[in-house]
Amino acid sequence: MNQECKQIFEALQWASSFLEEKNREANAARLLLQHVLAVDYTGLMLNMREPLTEEQQQQFEELIHAHIAGKPVQYLIGTEQFYGRTFQVNEAVLIPRPETEELVEQALERMTAKFGDASLSLVDIGTGSGAIAVTLKKERPSLQVTATDLSEDALQTAKQNAQLLEADVTFLQGDLTAPVQHQKFDVVLSNPPYIAFDEVNVMNEVVLEHEPHTALFAEENGLQLYRRLCEELPHIVHNQAIIGFEIGYQQGEAVYNLLKKSFPQGKVEVLKDLFGQDRMVFCEIG
Repeated sequence: MNQECKQIFEALQWASSFLEEKNREANAARLLLQHVLAVDYTGLMLNMREPLTEEQQQQFEELIHAHIAGKPVQYLIGTEQFYGRTFQVNEAVLIPRPETEELVEQALERMTAKFGDASLSLVDIGTGSGAIAVTLKKERPSLQVTATDLSEDALQTAKQNAQLLEADVTFLQGDLTAPVQHQKFDVVLSNPPYIAFDEVNVMNEVVLEHEPHTALFAEENGLQLYRRLCEELPHIVHNQAIIGFEIGYQQGEAVYNLLKKSFPQGKVEVLKDLFGQDRMVFCEIG
């Protein structure tokens, strides 16, 4: 993009073509340009004929090249949309995924079906950016929400999101259920690291090179944290409770069996995501 101070629409055309040429999503150009100009989609459309300043042009080019080099758009702009809200993200946390919105949706439906409007306690284990915990507090304000994570950096990001979105969530640092050992909950949700180490070869290099490996990978073919959670959960749930996990698409049967072993009387279900892949396991107790 050599020509000085291009109009917005020209910069967008250049970037979209360049990204496609390099096998990246053309739509990233729009998101990055909105970020540089600090406008939403409508603002961008309304200003298509306006010229970019030299500084804006330079910043935009740098971001495009950084994305082509492999850095996810969400980390470049510092945010991602989740359940209709804007969350801060950085390389200390996993970028929230649309599949996880389905976990939230299911949890909300099941809470209402099982408990009605009762005031409930919920814990989100391995909260990362705080997307699950904060969203549930916003969607159901009567919930008492606690969120745990092993990573101090992740918790800082989650706390920032809770503050920005005005969600009253209690954050605790520690390994899985360790920080809440002496409490009991009505609802437990978790989207733990679940990718097996031998799946590295089939993973997108953008994810692999930039997202935190501690939030992606787990031992025992990706099942280690589910096994540990299933061993620990009986101590922290009430007699009537809902447990919901996000899982890898090949893990449905294994996680179903782990939950059945810990909660023989529980009603365990494996649910598919919008793409028809196994993506969630829910267990209802009592």
